[in-house]
Amino acid sequence: MAEKNQEKKNEEIKEFGQVKLNRISLLTIIGEIEGHDCLPATAKTTKYEHVLPKLAELEDNPEIEGLLLLLNTVGGDVESGLAIAEMVASISKPTVSLVLGGSHSIGVPLAVSTDYSFIVPSGTMVIHPVRMNGLIIGAKPTYDYFKQMQDRILHFISTHSGAKEERLEQLMMNTGILTKDLGTILVGKEAVEEGLINEVGGISDAFAKLHALMEENKKA
Repeated sequence: MAEKNQEKKNEEIKEFGQVKLNRISLLTIIGEIEGHDCLPATAKTTKYEHVLPKLAELEDNPEIEGLLLLLNTVGGDVESGLAIAEMVASISKPTVSLVLGGSHSIGVPLAVSTDYSFIVPSGTMVIHPVRMNGLIIGAKPTYDYFKQMQDRILHFISTHSGAKEERLEQLMMNTGILTKDLGTILVGKEAVEEGLINEVGGISDAFAKLHALMEENKKA
């Protein structure tokens, strides 16, 4: 039985980047967040249709008392990323996130969706305007759609972090980093100073904080 459970655990890690630890559910958001369109098989992706059911299971499972979210993502589909972020933010159990290599673009709302957040010293967060590939109609309704989507992202981030919408928009529209056209790259403690992330730390800090929150939740 123990061998079968281990095989199941290994399969979940391999296929979904998810595993249940002792009272904690571990979820990884890596590569590009895949939305309604399938990305090439060679791309490393996180599929939102895998993540959402797992989050629902976490909420309903009395054996799971907390969620640890590990992020190393370049971003991806905006609607799907926001859906995951909203799901994480609505979980009633304690949640902690840890930004590793990076949490860019729509990865920013994901990083701030938890009760408490960490970023490693070399971790990065990129804030930039909404971008779209393919044919785009150059008309006012198109601009309005982009603006509405950006406002949704900014509102979510400011609601779930210490950053203000006005400051976030300044960072988003920054023209000083030409390698990214528009936007701002925040490294480690800069993300903390801007109010996006709670603390610089690593995996041991994230586990310690999550266990503390879980104990507080039991007493409540």
